[in-house]
Amino acid sequence: MTTVDLGTFDTPVLVCGGAYGNLQALEALAAYQSETGIPGSHVIHTGDAVAYCAETEAATQFIATRGWHSIKGNVEEQIAAGAQDCGCGFEEGSACDVASARWYAHAVSTLSPASKAWMAALPSHLTFQMSGLRARVVHGSVNQTNRFMWASLPEADFASELDASAADLVIAGHTGIAFTRFVGRRCWHNSGSLGMPANDGTRRVWVSVLSPASSGITISHHALEPDVHTAAAAIRRDGLPTGYADGLETGLWPSLDILPQTERTATGHALSLDGASFRLARQVIAAE
Repeated sequence: MTTVDLGTFDTPVLVCGGAYGNLQALEALAAYQSETGIPGSHVIHTGDAVAYCAETEAATQFIATRGWHSIKGNVEEQIAAGAQDCGCGFEEGSACDVASARWYAHAVSTLSPASKAWMAALPSHLTFQMSGLRARVVHGSVNQTNRFMWASLPEADFASELDASAADLVIAGHTGIAFTRFVGRRCWHNSGSLGMPANDGTRRVWVSVLSPASSGITISHHALEPDVHTAAAAIRRDGLPTGYADGLETGLWPSLDILPQTERTATGHALSLDGASFRLARQVIAAE
């Protein structure tokens, strides 16, 4: 795994999870970036530029040409390796596994050589500092790109990963559902995916903003409402699994087979994170 250090951020950073080939969601993100005045050098994408949605080439180039930072998700890893499947970690034969064969083949066949080369050159992790705290950006977990780190996992799972990260804050993706969880004075943060709603019965997708503060880092979740109908129409036009088109419009995932019971029970219940803020305090540094 390769890691790129971004140095120190003294102004806010905008974070998004997998774009999943959803061009309209990326356009909504760019509009939010412009509204907040956050420069492209302060935007981080946590991997899986392509997946369920149809606009694979346009979405990849949208990310690649704006000066945003991105890491390899499992999809980028697999495409760069010339693999035959997405490596998402779905159970063999499950609904998600069957559907992934179709969208992954579509991505491989529609991406340009330039976009595939861009994916291959991405780092696996990013690191940076803010307010004297250390952050590591991963896709799934610190040592496993396709591990699903659900909010409901036992604290020991997060503690182990945070130990491996050599960081005070881990920023991750892959699960598609936004959350922030503290383990002692350390924090695991998932902005949620950009390209697909959070299975909460709304059409919203999620991003987050990390801001330096006098006592540490403020982490806030924010919902965006992209043009889901255009994205859904592109899925149907290209003959991709229509469950994902329906999911964009209903806010409900076409299959729940990857979800633990806690997250499964939350299906259709609107996330209440919009504008919610969390504070990661600097005194964790004293542990050094």
